[in-house]
Amino acid sequence: MAPLVIAFGTSGERVRELQARLRRLGHFDRNPTGYFGTVTRASVASYQRARGLSATGSVDSRTWTSLRSRTTPPTRDELYPPTTNPLAKPDSRCLTGRVLCISKSSRTLAWMINGRVVSAMDVRFGSQYTPTREGLFQVNFKSRDHVSTIYDTPMPYAMFFSGGQAVHYSADFAARGYNGASHGCVNVRDKKKIAAVFNQVKAGDKVVVYK
Repeated sequence: MAPLVIAFGTSGERVRELQARLRRLGHFDRNPTGYFGTVTRASVASYQRARGLSATGSVDSRTWTSLRSRTTPPTRDELYPPTTNPLAKPDSRCLTGRVLCISKSSRTLAWMINGRVVSAMDVRFGSQYTPTREGLFQVNFKSRDHVSTIYDTPMPYAMFFSGGQAVHYSADFAARGYNGASHGCVNVRDKKKIAAVFNQVKAGDKVVVYK
């Protein structure tokens, strides 16, 4: 049996590279997330079947060597694609000051300063039973390594704006996309982007959530 190169359930740059290479060959139909979950495992198995390898969904040395021989190293844009969803027209409340401008219709978050988009990323929201509140808020406090006391789930790079609702990175969103939902928070799937924004946002900065 060939040795394992990338294990299921792990995350990191090598997983992101794996996903980018699979995507180039048509076996991974979303942006790289850096997380090796069930979607990535199915994509690996698809590639293995196409190449006559044992379709285990595990990345062993034979699979990794085969994949790398058929693809060139991914570019930075392939590893970290621009926001998938087109940005909505910003709400008028987003055009002045420092704002996390969040559109439900386009499912995007734009970090804006004086009307200029500094960074943009895809987001998802709460379900119909736990909807994300709309309105004008402010960042009340930040917590880099937050864990929900209610749901006992990690909420990295959390920026709270309305009670227990926060903007934060979601590994579940990264793995499952829009198949899931939050409990009211604004989930971000691009960890690198939200980490950078987390470092820039200050308590008191505006948060606008609109249709």
